[in-house]
Amino acid sequence: MTFEDFFASATRSQQDPAGPTGFPPHAWQLELAAEAECRNRLIRIPTGFGKTLGVLAVWAWHRLHHGDDAWPRRLVWCLPMRVLVEQTVDAAKLALARLGLLTENDTGASVFPLMGGADPGDWHLYPERCAVLIGTQDMLLSRALNRGYASPRARWPMEFGLLNQDCLWVFDEIQLMDVALATSGQLQAFRDTENAAGKQTRPVFSWWMSATLQADWFKRSPETAAYADMLPHGLTDADRSVSLWTEVEKPCSVIESSSTADTATLIARLHLEHGRGAKGPTLVVVNTVEEAVTIYRQLSRDKSLEGTDLRLIHSRFRPAERAGWRSDFLHAAACAPGKDRIVVATQVVEAGVDYSAALLVTQLAPWASLVQRFGRSARWGGRASVVVVDYRPKDDKAALPYALAELDAARAALAELAGASPAGLAAFEAAHPEMLAPLYPYEPRHLLLRHEVDDLFDTTPDLSGADIDISRYIRSGPERDVQVFWEDIRSDEHPSSKLRPQRDALCAVPFLKSRDWLCEKGSDRLKAGMRAWVWDWLENTWRRAGGKDLYPGQTVLVAAENGGYLASEGWAPQSSIAVLPLPTAEMSRAEEADSTQDDEAMSRYPWKTIATHGAETGQLAIAIAKLLVPEQAELFGLAGRWHDAGKAFVAFQGSMCAADRPQRGDLAKAPPAAWLAPPRMYPMPDEPRRAGFRHELASTLALFSVLQKYQPEHAALLGPWRELLGKIGHAVAAAPEAPVYADTGVLEAEVLALGADAFDLLAYLVCAHHGKVRVTWHACKADQDMSDGRTRIRGIVEGDMLHAMQLADSTGTARTLPELKLSLAASAAGLNPHTGRGWTERVLGLLERHGPFGLAYLECLLRAADQRASALTNADPLLDAETPGEQSTASADVALED
Repeated sequence: MTFEDFFASATRSQQDPAGPTGFPPHAWQLELAAEAECRNRLIRIPTGFGKTLGVLAVWAWHRLHHGDDAWPRRLVWCLPMRVLVEQTVDAAKLALARLGLLTENDTGASVFPLMGGADPGDWHLYPERCAVLIGTQDMLLSRALNRGYASPRARWPMEFGLLNQDCLWVFDEIQLMDVALATSGQLQAFRDTENAAGKQTRPVFSWWMSATLQADWFKRSPETAAYADMLPHGLTDADRSVSLWTEVEKPCSVIESSSTADTATLIARLHLEHGRGAKGPTLVVVNTVEEAVTIYRQLSRDKSLEGTDLRLIHSRFRPAERAGWRSDFLHAAACAPGKDRIVVATQVVEAGVDYSAALLVTQLAPWASLVQRFGRSARWGGRASVVVVDYRPKDDKAALPYALAELDAARAALAELAGASPAGLAAFEAAHPEMLAPLYPYEPRHLLLRHEVDDLFDTTPDLSGADIDISRYIRSGPERDVQVFWEDIRSDEHPSSKLRPQRDALCAVPFLKSRDWLCEKGSDRLKAGMRAWVWDWLENTWRRAGGKDLYPGQTVLVAAENGGYLASEGWAPQSSIAVLPLPTAEMSRAEEADSTQDDEAMSRYPWKTIATHGAETGQLAIAIAKLLVPEQAELFGLAGRWHDAGKAFVAFQGSMCAADRPQRGDLAKAPPAAWLAPPRMYPMPDEPRRAGFRHELASTLALFSVLQKYQPEHAALLGPWRELLGKIGHAVAAAPEAPVYADTGVLEAEVLALGADAFDLLAYLVCAHHGKVRVTWHACKADQDMSDGRTRIRGIVEGDMLHAMQLADSTGTARTLPELKLSLAASAAGLNPHTGRGWTERVLGLLERHGPFGLAYLECLLRAADQRASALTNADPLLDAETPGEQSTASADVALED
């Protein structure tokens, strides 16, 4: 099959649903597909020449059709506006389905939208599969920075690892990305540096696309200056000979208007003069949501427009209300002659919206924005009229959301423009190269630095649950959003901890304006009668919100009776009409586990032992690693077999109580009904319960205990440090003779055989397998609330005993691991006389060897294996022979099935 045939298959139903072939590719698409090497690229293609389908088809051609492993598995499509996500998702699904490549197995790819609200699916659990991820710069770049907006905290490292490895990032319509463009370049430069140092496990590349792309934009940082030297991929001479280039006419005129009311009157007059949509609908594009709503309201009251279909589009609608736009009026058939319709919109239509107006009325805007708006008229050929309304702002405040200098430059360019067609715009730029610099300015306010990426690797919140603010790297100015949803909450009730919004229920609201709406002026307190909540990770509950909680990326629950939203106009802070709530989401088990600091949702499955679940996880981890990091496959198997050893701790075992419970102390899973309620979890005999207990820390301490018990001179423990510790005054116990094993020693020997680097990686993978205990070991709030004077970290006290249990060895045989004494010595900073290096020093060493992107990626692979193994429903051979109430033989060696 040739690429021409491949592309035609992807487009066949657009031309004739019953026909065997579709559209041929443009010449620029053929050229791009002909280059077998995947690398960083700049792509400058005018509106209407198929950027979306062209790039998708080229990736699918190499990665899916040819199976070229040099091309990344994940295609990550980053868009500046959320209104474009659904459209791009539908286009990607349709094209892959036509090609027979829309699958959930290893032969094709699945398509996942990454948007706030509903669980985005299980893409993160299948790192070895191909996938197309589509989302806004807010959702995608926040995840690439390890602070995923609307994502459960514990899932951040998984998404961070996966989005910085094995990905082809496509940044679409970069002229609208603002500071996020600089962030995308910095991230790619850091990944390129890691790759040159041999730390990138899988390749990552970036393609930056726009009809108005300027290579000079990448010169704003020394890290990205090399990208400015890349020759942009653009139209060929053959592309410029087609009718879309040669025959389109878009005469452009400029009319001054002194007020929003005058602009609305002008729009009505122009629509009537152009025959009320006789040649197609009218599209109006203004610069702010407030102006769009005001114009829409005035047109709705204009009696001369009775019978005209009026529509309002902006970014402050819920997806539920946006859902009907494409089927109702934002599609090709809705742009036909005879459509008496006026669509009033903001910048949301500038990029990627498949719409073509016969009359385009736009406010004066920066040149790059005007070029995109011009592309929403005569999109598929023919003629359209373009009118630019110059509102003559006098200063920067009046010019908002743009800079006055940008508008002045655009006004000067319009005076020289003969026509707004693609050919006309190209002719203008060729004739006036001296005007290009002021027309395409780019000065990002913030530049992401390498040490900041390193700092973001640690996802530990402070005691208040706060984090490093990354919003300045994603959007600048006030246009940074919180996500708001409404629910009926009685004045005497508190929101359920199970309450989560569906994606369709979320409305994006600028975070500063959300404070003005909800809070008293100049105060952190909510207004009288206003009720709003934010999720508290530490306490696993919805907490009453204050002004400090309303920051970019936050999800905010508002009582429906407080109003603030109208289905016809979107977010409406002045409205006190009760909002109609939308159905809430039912959290998946994984999302429930990742959404709070303390939760055992991933352990609520049918009865299964630690050994069997560990063996299943190890087998899956090896299978995944052999495809992605084959040199580490055996270590991943060992991590999988040991990762839940800490569940043998008495507090965990005591949390499972049921009549049919197998009478053994090494259970990893139990049915939902068997678990104690959260306030009673982790009971201890003869002392208060161990609230805040994390079994993964106990598992990690068990690994240290093996070295301490059997080989304290191990290279991963005291071996390299004994002499130095003695010199600085630490009393170090004498080295023991050869280790004496309590059982066969097979389990211990697998750990003791590792070198220092491999042990550190094993310990980190085990410790981080829930994303909750990673870089540092600190006492949580529950630990600090205990007043017995003992040092306690995540529910573990110095000297705690981990009961004997069965674990699987490398052959799949369940063997007994004797009782181990747990020590918190490694939590100390620097060197200590018990473990040598402390925990944080070990993690910093791993970061030096693997880099933050590489280490998070490795972390993700084991977590994916664990969650997939948890969902297995096969019987446990260690329990098959038992009956409830029967005591198992803890020392038996039992072969587990593969």
